[in-house]
Amino acid sequence: MASTTSLSFVLALAVFAIFSSPAFSTSRRALEHPKMQKGFRVRLRHVDSGKNLTRFERIQHGVKRGRNRLQRLKAMALVASSSSEIESPVLPGNGEYLMKLAIGTPPETYSAILDTGSDLIWTQCKPCTQCFDQSNPIFDPKKSSSFSKLSCSSQLCEALPQTSCNDGCEYLYTYGDYSSTQGILASETLTFGKASVPNVAFGCGADNEGSGFSQGAGLVGLGRGPLSLVSQLKEPKFSYCLASVDDTTKTSTLLMGSLASVNASSSAIKTTPLIHNPAQPSFYYLSLEGISVGDSRLPIKKSTFSLQDDGSGGLIIDSGTTITYLEESAFNLVAKEFTSQINLPVDSSGSTGLEVCFTLPSGSTNIEVPKMVFHFDGADLELPAENYMIGDASMRVACLAMGSSNGMSILGNVQQQNMLVLHDLEKETLSFLPAQCDLL
Repeated sequence: MASTTSLSFVLALAVFAIFSSPAFSTSRRALEHPKMQKGFRVRLRHVDSGKNLTRFERIQHGVKRGRNRLQRLKAMALVASSSSEIESPVLPGNGEYLMKLAIGTPPETYSAILDTGSDLIWTQCKPCTQCFDQSNPIFDPKKSSSFSKLSCSSQLCEALPQTSCNDGCEYLYTYGDYSSTQGILASETLTFGKASVPNVAFGCGADNEGSGFSQGAGLVGLGRGPLSLVSQLKEPKFSYCLASVDDTTKTSTLLMGSLASVNASSSAIKTTPLIHNPAQPSFYYLSLEGISVGDSRLPIKKSTFSLQDDGSGGLIIDSGTTITYLEESAFNLVAKEFTSQINLPVDSSGSTGLEVCFTLPSGSTNIEVPKMVFHFDGADLELPAENYMIGDASMRVACLAMGSSNGMSILGNVQQQNMLVLHDLEKETLSFLPAQCDLL
């Protein structure tokens, strides 16, 4: 008999598993490095927070945004695998979570999009040639005593994908949906709660165009490149814990520096190496070796999720993509096995926006679904059922929160919910630890 787990449906899929909270190192003593304190914590807010949506509707909205992000990520892969030169690099942009921070002296508070798929930290700056609307006043560097432009000879200026040198180090970041930010690379003090971090390189954007940025006043890049927030810290690691999207009143958390550390038994924490892709050095690539559904290890070729010599392929973990996208051949095997084990009629109406859905029995509030395990290099990650099945009893539908892709696979944020996900850039590892994120 296939291994299964139980799910409950009320108006939407209900969380049924109870997780234990990990133990955190909470010391806040200063680092020897003058830049920052030992670590800091930031609360994250989902972009759909406060909207009157069911869990299923939130994920549907996220899937629409995620498809756009997937296309941008795939465009980057195509550019990386092409030998032709382009006018400006294409970057992913956007995200699903917002963080609050302050910039300058005295500090001015604003919200920014958290993006693990890019590096640059940037916000809109006066005087604006072109700026989108934002809820907080646009940052005026002339009013900050800690603002200073970075020279064209600085290492971080040289790390930018495209620069020119007129009035300091000028940058251009172009995103795959034709959004862009253009301005001056500068140094400034950023404040996260009570923790102030001086001398952080950021983009002071005077020409910011396109869709997708209006949720915040800029982006905070958490990629692996030298310009990202995590790379500019003395202790280059961070973790996030994303609360279940069934209730947007629950808070998610970002932990930076030493606060990202966890003390856990070896059986509770699952750790896998980060893979480096020279063509896309900012992304967090993982080595996914296989997938099990129920008791069946699927006959997926090990090369399916491998990085190719030209930099295409592979699987990345991304906080800014809602559901997981698997290479089409692997997804088809997952869908086939799932359908054979779940014992529910397939919903083929196409009304949900998801690729694999089932019709729930009338009046049913509980269903049995097969277990799912992702087999990473050195880590077998068993997903809680609510991390891969979503549903709505009022619609009488339950769907697999995954989709198919070509050229790149992505582990999305639904699959990461209620897990502490630790990115350690020094050790080049990524770890998963079950957690009740809204209680951290």
